[in-house]
Amino acid sequence: MLGNQEIQKLMVDGDDLFDKGYKILSKNMPAYPIEEVEVIKNYSNNPLLKGVEESNKVAINLKLNENSKRVWFGNAETNVGNDSFYQFKGNLMNFGNKNKYYFLTNLNNIGYDATGDIENLVRPIRIKEPASIGDNQSSNSLVSLSPNRLSFKQSRTNFNNAGLVSLNAIFNPIEKLKIKTLGFFNLDETDFFRNSIDIVDVSDTNFNNTEDYELRNKQTIAFGKLDIIYNISKTKMLKAITKYNNGDFDDGSSLVFNENSTLENLQRQNTLLDQKINYTNKFKDKKVFLLTGRFIDEKTPQYYRLNNFLYQDLFPENVDANNVSQFSENQMQFAGINVHLLDRKENGHLLELQLGNEFRKDKLWTKFSLLEDDTVLEQPIRYQNQTIYQVNDLFLKSKYRLKIQDYGLIGNLNFHQLFNLLENNGNISSQNPFFINLGIGFDMKINEKNKIISSYSYNTTNAKILDVYSDFALTGFRSFAKGRGDFNQLDASSVIFNYQLGNWSDRFFANTFILYNKNHDFISTNTLLTQNFTQTEKILVQNRAFTNVTSKLDYYFKFILSNLKLDLGYTKSEFKNIVNNSDLREVTSINYFYGLELRSGFKGIFNYNIGTKWTATKIQTTINNSFTDNISFLDLSFVFNNKFDFQLHSERYYFGNLQNDNTYYFLDFETRYKLNENKLTLGVTGKNLFNTERFRNFSASDIGTSTTEYRLLPRFVLLKAEYRF
Repeated sequence: MLGNQEIQKLMVDGDDLFDKGYKILSKNMPAYPIEEVEVIKNYSNNPLLKGVEESNKVAINLKLNENSKRVWFGNAETNVGNDSFYQFKGNLMNFGNKNKYYFLTNLNNIGYDATGDIENLVRPIRIKEPASIGDNQSSNSLVSLSPNRLSFKQSRTNFNNAGLVSLNAIFNPIEKLKIKTLGFFNLDETDFFRNSIDIVDVSDTNFNNTEDYELRNKQTIAFGKLDIIYNISKTKMLKAITKYNNGDFDDGSSLVFNENSTLENLQRQNTLLDQKINYTNKFKDKKVFLLTGRFIDEKTPQYYRLNNFLYQDLFPENVDANNVSQFSENQMQFAGINVHLLDRKENGHLLELQLGNEFRKDKLWTKFSLLEDDTVLEQPIRYQNQTIYQVNDLFLKSKYRLKIQDYGLIGNLNFHQLFNLLENNGNISSQNPFFINLGIGFDMKINEKNKIISSYSYNTTNAKILDVYSDFALTGFRSFAKGRGDFNQLDASSVIFNYQLGNWSDRFFANTFILYNKNHDFISTNTLLTQNFTQTEKILVQNRAFTNVTSKLDYYFKFILSNLKLDLGYTKSEFKNIVNNSDLREVTSINYFYGLELRSGFKGIFNYNIGTKWTATKIQTTINNSFTDNISFLDLSFVFNNKFDFQLHSERYYFGNLQNDNTYYFLDFETRYKLNENKLTLGVTGKNLFNTERFRNFSASDIGTSTTEYRLLPRFVLLKAEYRF
C-alpha cells in the first residue's frame, strides 16, 4: 500500500517481472543497486490506454544506479544460529538495455515467508480493468488442513523448512518484441501446533470440546509463465500470456479430540493451465478497441482419510466402522471472449462498451466411504455427489462517465442472459434467467485538497458450484456440508462513499471510506450441531446487511519531526441462520478499532516508531459475547554511521477475555556492520528474546467461544554474513 492506494506493480527500470506477485521481489531484492524510487500515478497496465481509461492506480518503479546496469551483480547472504536455525539468500541480476535477468533463492527454517501471497502471482486479480476477463475464476476445494489466520506475526508460529528458487528474464530480440519468462519453484514443510477449548452454548445445546492439534503441511509448487508482447505499430499491440502451475500437497495432522487420538491425512493436487490473448488497437487518439480471449483449465483432486469414526449417531447400523475416507474430484473449465471499446470524448467524457460471452463448467464428484480397517463397509447414499454445473453468460456492458470540469457523473448498465445447466446425481435441470445490473456514481474534486467519490449499485449474481451440489460432503474431521441442489440468483444493493482530504504525500492527509451492502436474499446455513459432528445445509434467506466505516488520518508535526497516524474503523454485520432446528436466528456482529502511530523522521542517529491499536468485538444473538484486545509496538533505530546500525522491535499483546496469561511481550533485534562497504557485511539477528513459548487468544462466534493456545518458535540468534559481487 502507498497511502490508501494499493500498489499495482513493482517494476525495475520500467519492466515488470512479477506482476501482482511483486512481494517476491520486495522481500528478496537487495536495496543497494537502487538509486531512486519512482511513484507513478494514474498508471495504466496497458500503455495504449494511457490517457484514455479512467485510472487512479499507482505503480512503483525502481531506478537502478549506473554501476548496476548492463553488468552481472548480486549478493549472497548466510545466516546460522542456535538449534540449527538458518537462512540463506542469494540474488543474481543483470539489467541491460535489451535483456534483463533476475535469479533469486531463499532457504530458511526461521518462519520467514519469502514468497508473499503466491496466489497474487498465479492469479493476479484486476477488478473492472480492461482485458481482465477470467481473473476471478478458480476451482473450489472442499477440505483444507491449514493453519489459522492469526492476529500476530505468522512467522512466530511457522515452523518451516522452505526452499524457493525463481528464474526470471526479459528478452527484447527486436525492438517490437518483448518476451518475459518466469520460473518459480517452492518446496516447503511447515509444522503448526495448537491447543483449543471450544465452549458451545446455543439452542439448548451445551458442550465443551478440547483439541490438541499438530499439523504438518508438505508442499511442492512449480509455476511457469510466458508473456509475449508484440508491438505491431505505435497504436497496435498483441499480448499473449501462458501460465502453468502444478502443486502437490501432503497434509497430515495428529489430533487428540476430547482425549481420543485421531490422525488426518489429506493428499491433494492443483494443476492449472491458463492462456490469455489480447489485441489492442488505438485506432484514434482517444479511442481504443480491445479484443480478449481466455481459456482456463484447473483440477484440484483430493483424497482425505480419517483413522477414527466419530459419526455413530449418523450411521448407527455400521457398528464395525473404525475409519472413513473421501475422494473428491474438482475440475473447472473456463472460456471467455470480450470485445471492449473505450471512447474518450474531446470534452473528457468517456464511453465504454463491452460485448462478450463467458462459459464455465464445474465438475464436483465426491465419494465418501465408511471403512473397517481397509475394507469398505458402506458408501452412504446421501453422502455421495456427482455434480456437473454449467453457466454460460452472454453479456452487454455499458458505462458512461460525464465529465464537467472537476466533476464526474458515472452510469453503468449491464445486461446478462444466462444459460444454466445442472446435473446432480443423474438429475438434469436447466434455466435461462435474464437480469440487468445497474449503477450510478459521481466523483467531485472540490479543490486540490478535497475529493469525494460515491456510488450506488444493484447487482444480481449467480449461484456457485458449492451452492448447488445436492448431497452431503465431508469438509473436515467433524463437519459435513451440502448445497441447495438448485439454481439461485441473488440480489444485492450497495452504497459507497469516500472522502479524501489532501494527498498521501502531503503534510496532512485524511481518508474516510463508508460501505453499506444490503443482500436482499443470500445463502445462509441450517446446522445440526452435536459434540462429535456438525451437518450444515445451505438455505435461502432474505435480508442481510453489512456496514463498514474506516477513517485514516496522517499529520506531520514539524516541531518534533514526526508523523502521526490515526486509524479508526467500525464494522457491523447482520445475518440469519438456523441451528439445531431453532427458528431463524438473527445474528449481529460488531467490530470496531482505533489506533495511533507516531513515526519520527530525524536526520541524526536515532529514530523511533511507536503505536497501539484497540479492537473490540461483540456478537449478539440468543447469546451475547464481547471482548477487547490490544496490540502495541515500539521500534527503535540507531544508525551510528555508514558502517554500523542497530534496530530494536518490541511488541505487546493483550487479550481482554482471558483471565490468566492474557499479556504477551516480544523483543527482536538486528544489527549490521559493513566490514567492507562495497563487499562484506556482518550482522546479528535475534528473535523472540524473551523466549515466549506459548501464545493464547480468545474468539467468539454466534454459537459460543473458543480459547486457543499456539506454540511459538523459540528464541534464536543468527550470525549473518552478506557478500556482494
